[in-house]
Amino acid sequence: MPRKKKKIYKKKGRVIKDLTRNIFKILNKDSDKFYNYKQIAAQLGISDTDGKTQVLKKLAELTATKKIKEVDRGKFQINEDRKYSLGTLDITSNGNGYFISDDYDDDIFVPNVNLGKGLQGDIVKVYVYKKRRSNKLEADVVEVLERVKTDFVGVLQLNKNFGFVLPDSNKMYADIFISQNKLNGAEHGDKVQASITDWPEKSKNPFGKITKVLGKPGDHNTEMHSILLEYDLPYEFPKEVEEDASTLPIEITKDEIAKRRDMRGDLTFTIDPKDAKDFDDALSFKKLENGNYEIGIHIADVSHYVQPKTILDHEAYERATSVYLVDRVVPMLPEMLSNGVCSLRPNEEKLTFSAVFEINEKAQIIDQWFGRTVTYSDKRFAYEEAQAIIENKNNIIPENVSLTGEEYTVDDAIVEATLKLDELAKILRKKRMKQGAISFDRVEVKFNLDEEANPVGVYFKEAKDANKLIEEFMLLANRKVAEFIGKAKGGKPSNKTFVYRVHDEPDIEKLASLQNIISKFGYKIDTNTKESTSDSLNQLLNDVHGKAESNMIETLTIRTMSKAVYTTQNIGHYGLAFDYYSHFTSPIRRYPDVMTHRLLQHYLDGGNSAKQDIYEEKCKHSSKREELASKAERDSIKYMQVKYMQDHKDEVFDGVITGVTEWGIYVEITKNKCEGMVRIRDIKSDYYIFDEEQYAIVGQSTKQMYQLGDNVQVKVKKTDLERKHLDFDLIEE
Repeated sequence: MPRKKKKIYKKKGRVIKDLTRNIFKILNKDSDKFYNYKQIAAQLGISDTDGKTQVLKKLAELTATKKIKEVDRGKFQINEDRKYSLGTLDITSNGNGYFISDDYDDDIFVPNVNLGKGLQGDIVKVYVYKKRRSNKLEADVVEVLERVKTDFVGVLQLNKNFGFVLPDSNKMYADIFISQNKLNGAEHGDKVQASITDWPEKSKNPFGKITKVLGKPGDHNTEMHSILLEYDLPYEFPKEVEEDASTLPIEITKDEIAKRRDMRGDLTFTIDPKDAKDFDDALSFKKLENGNYEIGIHIADVSHYVQPKTILDHEAYERATSVYLVDRVVPMLPEMLSNGVCSLRPNEEKLTFSAVFEINEKAQIIDQWFGRTVTYSDKRFAYEEAQAIIENKNNIIPENVSLTGEEYTVDDAIVEATLKLDELAKILRKKRMKQGAISFDRVEVKFNLDEEANPVGVYFKEAKDANKLIEEFMLLANRKVAEFIGKAKGGKPSNKTFVYRVHDEPDIEKLASLQNIISKFGYKIDTNTKESTSDSLNQLLNDVHGKAESNMIETLTIRTMSKAVYTTQNIGHYGLAFDYYSHFTSPIRRYPDVMTHRLLQHYLDGGNSAKQDIYEEKCKHSSKREELASKAERDSIKYMQVKYMQDHKDEVFDGVITGVTEWGIYVEITKNKCEGMVRIRDIKSDYYIFDEEQYAIVGQSTKQMYQLGDNVQVKVKKTDLERKHLDFDLIEE
C-alpha cells in the first residue's frame, strides 16, 4: 500500500524533530527574556550549520504566525504570558483528556469541552487554571501545535450525499465527515482508512477523505490490516524496497571470509520456536584443553547487507521492529533477507557478528572476543526438542515434539553441548536473580488456528529450561557488548556514544498502589530498599504462580515497572539487575540491534565517538515504534479472544474479577484468559454502587459485594469484533 514517507536517506542533513515544541519550551522558561537563534540552538545542543538554519527558519515561521514576536532585530520572545504551557494530550475512552507536561508533576484534567480539537498524542498549548470550588487544576487547549496522527481506521456510514467514518479507536472522540467526492469508491458499512484534511472552526467534526478501503467489518484479514493501520504499521513493502533487497550480492566470497574469524568448524546449532522462519541467533560450543568452554553467540550480520543511507536501511529504520500478530509476522526486513540470506538456517554458511566467551565450570567469564565471523549451523532445534534432551538426558528426540513428526536421534556431541549449556545457563540465572533481577515468567496465551486462521482452541505457553538456556546466553551477549563499549579502564563509564536498553526503577507511588491491591489477597511487598523491593516482588510472583489471580497480579506488577526504552543515556536495567545492557542479538527484527552492530564495529575499528544527538533521536523513534507494535500485538490477541468466544455463548465459565470501575466489573475467564465486562446496569438483583476504596461494587439493599479478586461465574452476552470487546452476564448466586 502507498505510504507517506519522509525520504530522509536522500537528504544531506537530519530533520530536527519537535523543534516547535522545544523552542516554545525555551521561550516559556521566562517570558520576559528574549533570545537570538544562536542562543536557542545552543540550548538545544545544536552546533552544526544545517541545524542552526532549521532553527532560524522555524523562528521566522513562528514569528509570521504571531506565535512568538521579534522584539528587536534577531531577538525573539514568547507572545503569551506564563500561564500557557506546552505538552501532550492523553485522551480517555470517555472523551475527556489529560495534559502531560514537564512543567507539572501530575497530569492535568482536560474536560471534553476544553479539548479544542486536540486529539490523542497531539502536542498542544494549554491555559492552566484552578477550578473555583475544588481548587484543582484543569487545562484548556488553546492551540494544537502538532497533529501527531491524521489517519484513522473505522466504519463508513453513508447518508444520501455524505458520510461519516466512525473510528475504531476509543481514543478518537469525533467521527470524520466525508463528502461524496472524497469516498474513493467506499460503500456503506465498509471498514476504511480515513485521513483528516481539515477541521473547520465551527464544525464539531473533522473533515476527511477515504484513503483506503480495507473490506467488510468482521472479515479476518480486514480486521488484522485494520489493527496494523490503526498504529501506522505497514503490512507490505513498497516495490522499490523489495527490488533493492533482490539486487543485494548474497554470495559469500573468499575475500569476505578472509576478513572474518572462520568458525565454520565449530559445533553450532539454533534453538527457536517450532514455527519460526527467521533465525537471528545460534550457539557454538567447544571444550578447551584447559577444561573450560568456548561458547559463541552468533548473530545474523544484518549490518553487512543493510548499509546506511540506502532505501533498505531507511525502510528498516521507519519500521524499527517486526510486528508479531496472532496469525502473522510483519517483518522489519523483506523476506529475502529475514527468512533467507540473513537467517541462520541449518547446513548453510552464514555471515555473522559474534560474541565469543571462554567460560569455566562456575560460569565465570575468563576471556571474551567480539567481531565478525563466518559460521555454519549444524542443526536446527525447536524449543521442545532441546527440552527433551535436557529432561531425558539422551539423544532421542520423541515423535511428539520432533519437527519432522518422527522420532530421531542426534549426535552425542550435541547432547553434551546442550546439557552443559543448560547447566551453565542455570548458574548465570541464579547469579542474576541473586543480584536483584525480577523474574517475570508469565504464561503466554496462544491459539490453535484452522486453515482460515479461525481460533479453534486456546493453550498456554510457559518458558521451560530450553527457553531459559537461550535467554541467558542472549542476555550475556547483550550485557557484555554494552560493558565492552560503555566501560572505560578502571570501570568508569566511557564517553563513547552507544545504544543502551535501559529500565528505570519502579515508581514508589505505583508500588504503594500495588501493595494496596495485593493486600486484599494476603500478599505484601517490602519497598524499604532496592534489594528488598526486588526480593519481595520475586516472592510475590512466585507465590501467585498458578493461582486464579496470577494473571491479574502479574499484569499489575508489570504496570508498576517503568517502560524499558532505547537511549544513549545509560542508567542500567533494573528488571535484569544489569548496570550495562544493550540489544545486540536480534538485528533481523529490531533496528536498535542494527545500530548496536554498526557502533560496535566502528569502535572495534578504532573510530571516535559517534554523534550522540543523532543516535538519541533514532533511539526515541525505535522506542516509539516498539510501543506501537506492542499495542497492535495486544489488539490482535483481544480480537482473537473475542472471535474464539463467539462460538461459546451458551457456556458458563469460571472467572476472577480483574478490575472494578464505576460502570462495571472486568472478569477474566480462568481457563482461557479471555477478559470481558459485566456492566453494572446488567446486574438485576440489586442497585450496585462503585466503592473505590474497597475495589468493589456493593448492592445497596443486599450489601452483596463483588470485589477485585473474587471468583465468579459468567456467560457471554455480546461479542464485538470491531471494538475487540466482550460483554458478560454475571451468574448470580
